[in-house]
Order: sequence, then C-alpha cells, then structure tokens
Amino acid sequence: MTPKMTMPNSPSSEQPRLLASIKSPQDVKALPADKLPELAAEIRSTLIHTLAETGGHLAPNLGLVELSIALHRVFNTPQDKILFDVSHQCYIHKLLTGRAEQIQTIRQHGGISGFCKRSESEHDAYGAGHAGTALSAGLGMAAARDLAREDYHVISVVGDGAFTCGTTLEGLNNIATTTRKFILILNDNEWSIDRNVGALSAYFASLQQTDTYAWLRRNTRAIIEKVAGEGARKQVSKLVRAAHGIITPLSFFQELGLSYYGPVDGHDTARLEKTLRIAARNEGPVIIHVITEKGRGYAPAASNPTKFHGIGQYNVEDGSTSKGGVISYSEAFGRHLTTLAAHDPDITAITAAMPTGTRLDIFRASFPKRYYDVGIAEEHAALFACGQATQGLKPYLAVYSTFMQRCVDMIQHDAALQKLPVRFCMDRAGLSPDDGPTHHGLFDIAMMRCIPGLVMMQPKDEAELGHMLATMNTIDDCPSLIRYPRGAGEGVEMPTELTPLPVGKAEVLASGSDVCLLALGNMNGYAAQVRELLAAQGISCAHVNARFVCPLDTDCIVQQAAATRLVVTMEDHVIAGGFGSAVMEQLNECGCATPMLRLGWPNQFIEHGTEAILRQKYGLIPQAMAEAILNRLGKAQ
Repeated sequence: MTPKMTMPNSPSSEQPRLLASIKSPQDVKALPADKLPELAAEIRSTLIHTLAETGGHLAPNLGLVELSIALHRVFNTPQDKILFDVSHQCYIHKLLTGRAEQIQTIRQHGGISGFCKRSESEHDAYGAGHAGTALSAGLGMAAARDLAREDYHVISVVGDGAFTCGTTLEGLNNIATTTRKFILILNDNEWSIDRNVGALSAYFASLQQTDTYAWLRRNTRAIIEKVAGEGARKQVSKLVRAAHGIITPLSFFQELGLSYYGPVDGHDTARLEKTLRIAARNEGPVIIHVITEKGRGYAPAASNPTKFHGIGQYNVEDGSTSKGGVISYSEAFGRHLTTLAAHDPDITAITAAMPTGTRLDIFRASFPKRYYDVGIAEEHAALFACGQATQGLKPYLAVYSTFMQRCVDMIQHDAALQKLPVRFCMDRAGLSPDDGPTHHGLFDIAMMRCIPGLVMMQPKDEAELGHMLATMNTIDDCPSLIRYPRGAGEGVEMPTELTPLPVGKAEVLASGSDVCLLALGNMNGYAAQVRELLAAQGISCAHVNARFVCPLDTDCIVQQAAATRLVVTMEDHVIAGGFGSAVMEQLNECGCATPMLRLGWPNQFIEHGTEAILRQKYGLIPQAMAEAILNRLGKAQ
C-alpha cells in the first residue's frame, strides 16, 4: 500500500479551488492525474469542516475519497449506475456530481440528504439507508439492462461489514447465473460501525495477507508474453488459475463465478483507475477487493472510527464533542440491563454490529461471555435469540427500530408462534431526525401489534425504562418488545432498584373531567405541557401514561373515556395502525361512544431535519396539539 498521508488534526479550511471547479463528473475526468491528490485533500478538508457544523457520517466518507474519484473518472454516471451499500458514504459522490455548493445543507431540513436519494439527483442510482441493498438491487439493474440489450455498467460498492447481511450473500449467490457484466467492489476497512466480527471478517483479513498469487501473476505475465500461440497462452492462464485456487483462499469467489482483483490500495487513485478499467473490460462479473482506512486524513476519526462513524457537531481542532448532563435512553438501557444481569446469570445480550450505538458495550464490559455481536444480520440475531430462549436463557436483542423491521417474520413465525420469551429492545423508536425517512422508527407498532400473544411497551422516562426491562425479565411465555427514543432522557433520577410493573396496566398521572390525554412513552412530557395549556383555557384534563400498547389497559381506558368528553391519544409513531388505532379499536369493541382524537405523525415518509423543525411542521408541539384538542372539543359540542 502507499504510505499514509501525513495530515494535521485540523485540516486547512481555505477555499477549495479544485473542488469549486467540479460541476459534474466530466470535470473530474478532465483533471490532470497529478492534480488528484490535491482534489482528495480538498474533499477531506471540506467534509471535516462541514460535518463539524452539520454532523454526519465522517469516518466512512474519509475512507472512500480516492475510490469515489476513481469511479467517476472511469465510469459515466448517470448512464452507468453506481450503487453504495447503506449509502452513508456517498458524500464524495455528491460533491463530484454537481452538489458541492449544497454540501453545507447536508442533513439539514430542506437540504440534501445524508444518503443517496433518487429524487435528489439523476446520479443517485439507488436510494438506501440500510445495509445489504446494493448488491441485489444492482444485480436487478444489470438484469434489466441485459433484457433491454443496453450496454452500461453497474457497480455496487459494498462494505465488508455488509457482507454479513443475508441479502448480500443471497445476491452473491446469483450474480453468475444472472448476468455476465457486473462489478462488485468490496470496500474492506474492517469496520461497519464498530469493528467487524465473525468468520467473514477474518476471511477478508486473510485476503489482505496473501501475496503469493500476486507474485505469481506478476511473474507469469512475462512468460505469457513470450509464448506464441493462443493455445499456449490459455494453458498458462489455466495454470495460474489452478495455482490461485490452491495457494489462496479466493476460490470462494471463483466458485461463485466472479473474477477477483486485489487487494487494491484504496488510496492509490492511479492503481484504482487501472483496476477499474480492467474490470470494465472483463467478459464476466468481477469483484474488486479494495483496502481503505476508515477516517483517513483526520487523526481523531482514524483513531476512533466508531465515534466518527456517525457524529453530531464536533471541534475540528481535536475532534472533541460537548456532552450534556442528561444521559441518553441508550445509555440508560445499557446500565439497567447490566444491573439486571448482575442478579440473573441467564440474561444474555445480543446486538447486530451496534454495541456502541445501543450501548451494549456497557454490558459487554461486565459480562463479555454473555454478550454476542452477530454482525449486520438482524434476522439471524432474532433467530439466534429464539434458539437461546428454547434452552432457558433470557436473551435481550437490542436493535434500532428501523432495523428491527427486518425481524418481523422472526418475531411472528419463530418467537410468538412458539411462545418464546425473547426480549426485543427497539432503540431509536420514533423520530430519528437528521437521518430522515430510512431511519425514523415510526412504523414498528403498526407492524407488530397485531401479532398474537405479544407484549409491547414504552417508558415515559429513563427510570421507567429500567422497570420495564425488569418486567420483561419476568415474562416467560411470550416475546416482549420495548421501544424507546433516540437521544437524551428526561433527566429524572435513576432508580437504585428495578421493580417489575404489572403487565398491561397504565398509570394515571392526573385526573380530569373534560379530556383524557392518553400518552405513550416520551409523549408524556408533551402531554403534561398540553394539560397546562388547556387548563389555562378552563379545560380539565386527565393524564394517563399508557405504558403498554399490547395488552392495552382496557379497564382504565374505558373508565377514562366514560368520565370525559374526549379521548386524545399521543404517540411518537405514525397515526395509521399505531397506538391510537389500538385504543380506537378497543373503545369501539366496548361500545364506547366518546369521541377520539389521535395525535401522531401523518402516514407518510417524514423527511430529515431537526426534531424541533419537524415537530413544528407536523403539529406535534404542545401549542399545536392543544389547539387541535380545542378545535375537536368545539366540534363535539
């Protein structure tokens, strides 16, 4: 590999001259080769200084600068299709395809997305935000191209962490039988968010350490050039391929019908360009193994790729971030689960490549033998947990709500049907503001509340989160789910003892005669503010912390409905099929005629932006909700 660049912790913030001249990929192609290192340095400086203000996926993008430049020098988008798996590493691609002037708006409301987005640019061939999409989607594009007898390239850029996804492995199995023209780039940096784990990670590491085949290929080239006749040339080529399968572990890709190129230094633009051009001329599908350094060019990110994978605002000088005084729900989860595990040796913790994001790293530090990271493989994680549950263990699976969607089949078919007590812990439930529609956890209730025998709950604060985890630990005849939001908790005092709650029982926080505010989870804080606003208007409000989505506390809900003129449900979830829908169904079944108002997110994909902006826009701030309640009361009179 080429020597690492020596760059300061705080790259220069001078106006990028070369980058300012890039209006399209054609401008990238027109640059002299000797100017490319300067362009790469400007891109890194731009990203470092921009993301210090906006936040974003810094480390993954710093590692993909040279590869992105090389891709746009060799291929011609939008005719050629470049797909980025997850696509959080597409910032350079955006800079090189006419969006450099908009980079300051990335992840800001009304600005460009932090992921590829087809509606944003014709150069974004495929939108994504989850791992494991690029290979299969790219293969589908290649098949469509072949049917239409067209002649463009399809290139899927997939990180080594995403190779643990079932969808990636399934797509890999079908490449050779689907098309003869497809380029798969394995971006190998040993990291997904945290360091990659498992057999495939070890396998890719072994590829980097194999020099024998590279030596053989280099030295036989001279022999082939000297041998006359096509037949002899083919014989020597067969000999090289045979030796390749014996002396390296690359027969895995050969058996799948892919020609392997690499490992290639992912920071050597000239070498990358040469390899890409060779791959483009290949008569069959190929895989290019590219070695990159996550966080390259910025010392804080290179030394701590996990922290800088996806980060908020930071100090450019040293990479430091300000810490608030209130712990996050994720940290509270990690602490509470560790406390429970200290008293129960049957508790295990499982994550899908996100020990730090879910804060299971806290659990891992105390109970490493009871901690399992299965890589980016949520479906496997759920089934793995089911297997543990059959043997009497108490598995807690922590996954972001947006990724838990992939486990719906396992929750229904495997956990619920067999009444297995797996504990599904859904972090980032509700709004996940700056990442946008691929990451909002706004659909989980609707997806799963219809599954028979399921217990689903949401705490009003980080203290109640601990009590609910203790509740899950007592449930031994069905799966249970808990959803909790992203970001800081409510700032309440953490309990010293965790006490199980009665399953399916709500908590009445205040009585009232006009309106019943039935709030779920973090909406209880907003409900308290709405209650005060309505009190100022002479409206008496009851306030109930629902706690459970299923089973609902039917007795409490019916009693409150009978005592008030309007039932209002409040949830951090889409209205369609959510908590409010469950309450409405229950009241209808009980023959209750009290009018209802459901407050939540509209049934659409919510864009990216700050939580304050999005709540203001969609009427989920206290003033707007109070006004909606007053309007409904007026109509009900």
